[in-house]
Amino acid sequence: MKIVFMGTPDFAVPSLDILNRNNYEVCCVVTAPDKPKGRGLKPGYSAVKEYALTHNFKILQPENLRDDNFRKDILDLNLDLIIVVAFRILPEKIYNIPSKGAFNLHASLLPKYRGAAPINYAIINGEKETGVTTFFLNKTVDTGEIIAQRKVEIGDKDFGELYNELKIIGAELVLETVKKIESGKLELKKQNDAEASPAPKIFKSDCRINWNDSEVNIYNKIRGLSPVPCAFTTFQEKILKIYKTELTEIQSEKDAGEVEIIDNELYVNTNGKKLKIIELQKEGRKRITASEFITGLQNKNIKFI
Repeated sequence: MKIVFMGTPDFAVPSLDILNRNNYEVCCVVTAPDKPKGRGLKPGYSAVKEYALTHNFKILQPENLRDDNFRKDILDLNLDLIIVVAFRILPEKIYNIPSKGAFNLHASLLPKYRGAAPINYAIINGEKETGVTTFFLNKTVDTGEIIAQRKVEIGDKDFGELYNELKIIGAELVLETVKKIESGKLELKKQNDAEASPAPKIFKSDCRINWNDSEVNIYNKIRGLSPVPCAFTTFQEKILKIYKTELTEIQSEKDAGEVEIIDNELYVNTNGKKLKIIELQKEGRKRITASEFITGLQNKNIKFI
């Protein structure tokens, strides 16, 4: 079975790797065009391209997925299947080419969290579990028939931890899905749109902490955005990133955002209980512990805005 793999970030690499290690014929890898990086603005390769170069895969990097030359390149491969993991939205004239269709790996239990940031929103919204889904592509993004799913417990994981877990579980599901398609033994499930929820792209404005919210909501938001893009507040008119916190049973008695130092530990008042700060980062500085932050304070009477 001839496969074209499409992906860009490190999230997609384990899926490509598992296909390679199981001796599937990946006849081409499609990834994003190179972008200038660093001070010298040298061409920067995507994580998927780095892997593809190391393993001598044919690589395509189209600027425009609707370009007729790109479509011809795909047609010429006479492929059976397209696999998409963390890539761009494919036009119909591309995903309809392979004889066995095209499927996508999505980092949620569809139809929940359709969109660009499913891992973030599952944590931000306080979900107990999430997972990965493979589904066949169709005209509307993230709405195709479900091929397979796997669930994972979220627990107290932050975005980075859950991301790393799901990219491995996702790769296993990609392999399982390819085997199902290869065998022809598919039990497809239509998505129930009534159960759908959005996971739109996250912007900087979405990352600001509202200390007037409940301590649980703030705690979940910080976890859902850590370590990137990272939740932030304002301290001394500069950005202060908050990476890690802990819930407490101490009721807030001061205004939301007011900071208290108790036994050399940092607490912030919310609209509910106090939130204990564990790790944070001043603008232009490195990530530090709350204890280090306290040591550097000249005035202990402070407030986060």
